[in-house]
Order: sequence, then structure tokens, then C-alpha cells
Amino acid sequence: MIWDEKDEQWFGVEHCKAPELLRDVGLSMAGALIVEIVLTCIFLIAILGVTSKESFSGVAGLVIGLTLTFVHIIGIPLTGTSVNPARSLGPAIFAGGQALSQVWVFVAGPLAGAAIAALIWMFLNTDKEDA
Repeated sequence: MIWDEKDEQWFGVEHCKAPELLRDVGLSMAGALIVEIVLTCIFLIAILGVTSKESFSGVAGLVIGLTLTFVHIIGIPLTGTSVNPARSLGPAIFAGGQALSQVWVFVAGPLAGAAIAALIWMFLNTDKEDA
């Protein structure tokens, strides 16, 4: 849910069960972009970490699911959260108008967050496999 400066209203609030909470957040488009980048980065680092070794396979689904739950608990009140461009692009195409004008946040944010997570993972992953 993003504050629309032009119309002075919250985009998407009519679909939210707690619009009064969203009015207090007041995120700009830049703030929403940062939220999407950080949450996607956290989610991808968890996925990369838990799928990096076969010994973690027994808990991989639980870790990934709980991390996704955490990301949504934090992100839904802030932006409605995406962490997946396909999840935002389809509804924006059908909704049109303002949704299409703001969908770039939910495409660029996860792409940038995933790239940052990959760079962090390459730095943190010290297990080198023999080629």
C-alpha cells in the first residue's frame, strides 16, 4: 500500500482489512522500493543457505516457508509485499491504472534484492567445490 501524492490517498487500502494501520506508515515509492529490496534479499539468502547442502534438505521447506511468512508479516503492512514480480504483475495488468503505474516497484525491488542476495551469498559461501 503506497501513498499516492497526486490523489492524496492510499493505493490499495480499499482491499486491506486494517486501513488505519496503513495510514500511519506513510511510505513513499522510494521507501516501498527499499522494503521490497530488503525483504527479497532476506528471503533469497535464506533459500540459498538452506539449499546449499544436502544435509539441510530435511528442514529446507520449513525454513523457506517460515522465512516467507516472516517476510509477509513484515511487508504486508508496509507495501502489500511481493518478493515475486509475477505475483504483482498479473494483478496490476488486470487492475490497470494506478496499479500499473506502481508495479515497477514490485518488479525492480525483487530483482535488485535477488541480485544483492546473490552477491552476499557469493561472499559468505566459503564452501568451494572442486571443478
